[in-house]
Amino acid sequence: MKIVINGVTIEAVQADITREQVDAIVNAANSSLLGGGGVDGAIHRAGGPAILEDCYRIRERQGGCPTGEAVITTAGNLPARHVIHTVGPVWNGGDQLEPDLLRHCYIHCLQLADEHKLTSISFPNISTGIYGYPKPEAAEIAVSVVQQYAETGNGSLEQIRFVCFDGDNLALYEQQLEQAKSSIEDIL
Repeated sequence: MKIVINGVTIEAVQADITREQVDAIVNAANSSLLGGGGVDGAIHRAGGPAILEDCYRIRERQGGCPTGEAVITTAGNLPARHVIHTVGPVWNGGDQLEPDLLRHCYIHCLQLADEHKLTSISFPNISTGIYGYPKPEAAEIAVSVVQQYAETGNGSLEQIRFVCFDGDNLALYEQQLEQAKSSIEDIL
């Protein structure tokens, strides 16, 4: 599923994020930035030691990455040029600011992409694995933030991909993109 808003192509695909040939892939990191399981572990394994070395430098400078924030590193051996690491919220029922924190993950990744004049980025399904964020709500937040970004027409990104690990997440993102497409057509 693919939509275009102000020249920004937004799409959902089922793929391996470590094989994305884009300016940056997003890593669903933990606050230590030292690697972990899931997407984080896969990115660190595929990217090699250069990513971890950059993460150590960031830790020395600022002590890690708080929830909702993002930092950028090299992509090491990955086909992407950069990795943007963001720390999603752990789901605790939704009344601990989880929606705002997840929204900020996407916002800060997009801001870093603009600061570095990147034209393409691929996002995983942030916080929906071990952090337990409900997948439908996470997809809605992700697509709405990206849609708002594209509607401003002010950013450097031309391609934004949601890279889903499984078919269930892909279906959720396609549904959200279809709703975004309908809302745009209603405006026109």
